[in-house]
Amino acid sequence: MTPADPTAVTPSAADPAAGSTTGAPVPVDLAAVAAALPAAWSSRLLGQVGGAAVKVLRMDGRTLDTEHHPTAEALLVLDGRLELVVDGAESTVGPGGLAWVPAGARHAVRPGSHGTLVIVEVPEG
Repeated sequence: MTPADPTAVTPSAADPAAGSTTGAPVPVDLAAVAAALPAAWSSRLLGQVGGAAVKVLRMDGRTLDTEHHPTAEALLVLDGRLELVVDGAESTVGPGGLAWVPAGARHAVRPGSHGTLVIVEVPEG
């Protein structure tokens, strides 16, 4: 994550690795970061843990078309709900719920998804 990255959060505000002058971790207000995003469904990279990318986004009720990619995803709903389809199987994930999307799985978001979502992208291999 570089300062020139437009999706990056300022390290002092959200990068636990940045810590503080006392060595204590810096807390991240995920709801505030999501609320400050310029548009719904526009994710913000919070940082990396090992090879995994941790992102946050705001859902606004619209659908997202089917996609697939080489990374697995853990989708954590902080508030609201996620209406998800993974390889044809529909599910609803509520606050505090976690959905796992395997690498390569075709997945889409159905109408009615709203709230704050944390995405952890885990490279496979």
